This record gives sequence, C-alpha cells and structure tokens, in this order.
Amino acid sequence: MDNNRHIQSIPAKDLDQLRDLIQQAARLIAPHAIALTPEEKQGLLKMGPKSLAFVERAHEFAQSNAALRPAFLDMEEFDADFADAHNLWDIQNSINQLADAVSAIVTVAGSEAYQQALIFHGNVKFAAASTPGAQTIYKELSALLPLGKRRAAAPKAQ
Repeated sequence: MDNNRHIQSIPAKDLDQLRDLIQQAARLIAPHAIALTPEEKQGLLKMGPKSLAFVERAHEFAQSNAALRPAFLDMEEFDADFADAHNLWDIQNSINQLADAVSAIVTVAGSEAYQQALIFHGNVKFAAASTPGAQTIYKELSALLPLGKRRAAAPKAQ
C-alpha cells in the first residue's frame, strides 16, 4: 500500500502507560464529577473564550467592589466556580488535543487496516474457487462485512 500513513505500531508498554495515566486522571477527577443529562447540559450557559474573559473580569470587579455585589451573590461560590472553570480550562484543552491525536491515529490506522482486510477478502474470494478451505474463510468474512460492503462483495446473480 503506497499511501500508508500509519507505519509503526505503538509499543504495548506505551499503551499500558497511557491507560494507567488516564485511569489516574479519572480517579483524581471522580470525586468532583457532576452527572448531567443531555437536556441539563443543553440548558446551561456555556463559557467559551470570549465569555471566559468576561467572567474573569467580572470576578475581579466583584472581589474588589463589595459595595456593588448584590446581597444574594455568594462570593465564596463565585470564587470556587471561577477557580475550577478557569483552572480546568487549560486541562480541558490539553485533553481535547490528546483526544484529537488519538482520534487521528485510530482513524488512519483503522482505515488502513480495513482497506488491507478488504484486499485480503477479495483475494480469498478469488482463491475460493480453487483453494481448499478458502470458501469457508470467504463465507465467514463476508458474513462479518458491514451491510453496504456485503452487498458490494456479494456475487452477482445471473
């Protein structure tokens, strides 16, 4: 395959270390995790880069201008919410970059593996007419193909 972009398997020790680190991170965040339904998440205000700057400045002003804070504004809650939102912002960006990198590897490696499996399947189909055992392999692989590929790989009725 001339267009192979995924040319080296990731060593098992690296994958094991990555899994361990992800599990460590999951254990660290678990006590602070908040379960949200999709509907709850959709109903919340979203803080993005522009609103982060607004919230940061409003927080600074609220801290330094007590006379302007409404009595129902809980400054301790504002401090805690802002600190976590601000501090986790960089972590979320790092996680997103990691997820994008992993996704790209999975996409390319998966595509290339799938393409190679289809090549093998096509060769087995050709060999099924004359090689003992090939017909059994061809039938099993054909049954596992996703529906669209099965239709394309199925022998045409005469």
